[in-house]
Amino acid sequence: MDDPIALASAVVARALAGERPRPIVRSFFDAPTFTATYVVHDPATLRAAIIDSVLDFDAASGRTGTSAADAVLAYVASEGLVVDWLFETHVHADHLSAAPYLQQRLGGKLAIGSAIVEVQTIFGTLFNAGTEFERDGSQFDLLLKDGDTLAIGQLEVTMLHVPGHTPADMAFVVGDAVFCGDTLFMPDYGTARADFPGGDARSLYRSIRRLLLLPAQARLFLCHDYKAPGRDTFVWETTIGDENSANVHVHQGVSEEDFVTMRIARDATLSMPRLILPAVQVNMRAGHLPPAENNGVHYLKIPLNTL
Repeated sequence: MDDPIALASAVVARALAGERPRPIVRSFFDAPTFTATYVVHDPATLRAAIIDSVLDFDAASGRTGTSAADAVLAYVASEGLVVDWLFETHVHADHLSAAPYLQQRLGGKLAIGSAIVEVQTIFGTLFNAGTEFERDGSQFDLLLKDGDTLAIGQLEVTMLHVPGHTPADMAFVVGDAVFCGDTLFMPDYGTARADFPGGDARSLYRSIRRLLLLPAQARLFLCHDYKAPGRDTFVWETTIGDENSANVHVHQGVSEEDFVTMRIARDATLSMPRLILPAVQVNMRAGHLPPAENNGVHYLKIPLNTL
């Protein structure tokens, strides 16, 4: 099998050289969860994918909403796009996925990395989910592996497994656009945390080093931004070259040992994300709520003194 990074680099190079179309990327930033959702499409065929969608959730009331997802729906309709894929870069801990809502209205297949089964095993146990919760990834339409390829119209897509933040993180290389999930943030902010169950700072470093082997001109689209100190605006697009030269945590010259030491120390100072408990138990089910109980109501569990 060809090296996945070589495959992905060739996809980027062909797009940059004009041999294949460059994708059109539209971002939707959800400020309450600091999350960027993307619609990426082929300008020739108008075939599209949606990456990391957001379902509104008010933790105080337990109410869900669809305003963020409806903005995506409106854009898809206005551009005349046909959605073939809904991608999740990983099981998110900071927002609930709107993939089922969007899939019901737009079609397309829902895909995530095949290591989702490891995440489901870890968190199925944490939430004592019982036998109703399958831990085999069957809630998703397709499980992706490192080096897998597919197409969005005439756009070439290569999957890269980038564990560390979680065991199942996947980056999607679509033409010259790279969607890296939570693995990297803007150069002035650094990198993702690696202290969630199943996370690993050493794996994160190695995943990032793989990504930074991609062509420097590749556009890099991030899942989050939190405004680095001294910066007043949200930004969620950069390049592989800028990350290589300027990322405050992992620029060229930072050793694996130095990174791991920094990441573990930094993670020890961070509080848990505000929505981690509701988000994970929904997202491990591909965005579906836990089954309703005999009164017709869906419930989320809050494990006490566990995380």
